Amino acid sequence: MYAFIEGEVCEKANGSLILLAGGVGWLLSCSNNTLQAAPALGEKMRCYTFLSVREDAMELFGFATREEKELFLQLTSVSGIGPKTALGLLGSMPLRDLSLAILLGDVNALSRAPGIGKKTAQRIALELKDKISQADVSARSDVSSPAGVAAFAASDAASEAIEALIALGYSSTEARNAVSQVRDQADSPEDLIRLALRAMAGM
Repeated sequence: MYAFIEGEVCEKANGSLILLAGGVGWLLSCSNNTLQAAPALGEKMRCYTFLSVREDAMELFGFATREEKELFLQLTSVSGIGPKTALGLLGSMPLRDLSLAILLGDVNALSRAPGIGKKTAQRIALELKDKISQADVSARSDVSSPAGVAAFAASDAASEAIEALIALGYSSTEARNAVSQVRDQADSPEDLIRLALRAMAGM
């Protein structure tokens, strides 16, 4: 119904912000990522939006980027994941890291988000792993901070390792699972490939 709202930032609070547009103050529920991306009070901001309609309530959700909104919609398509839980997931790590965790089936990383247990994390990975591509991971990168640069490099190495293993004849599932097991043990694609091959060989 609403593609986006562009207006003046009037208020920023925990989990929400208010944009003044067309004489109306729009209350938007949003993730920590969007709150951090929001400019100072009084400045202009565009938020991509999603309107949630239930029997007992209507709620407007706002996102700093199209990529964040897209990932939100993917998360809420998973059985048992509501909008609030999806926002918690989005705010728990950079979008690139979250996309890569889903792609790799990294249950430990997903379950660190508030309200996400191991079973829920497994369901997210299972239902979305085939809907997240390497291109999605790259498009959702955030390298605006030193921490973002480090996450970008680590994630990129894992992506390259997965692609190399697939080129060697392994299935995408085998490659993702193998790299997921060793991704914290090395930083370069070459080392990740070597460790992943050893893991698959049972060494």
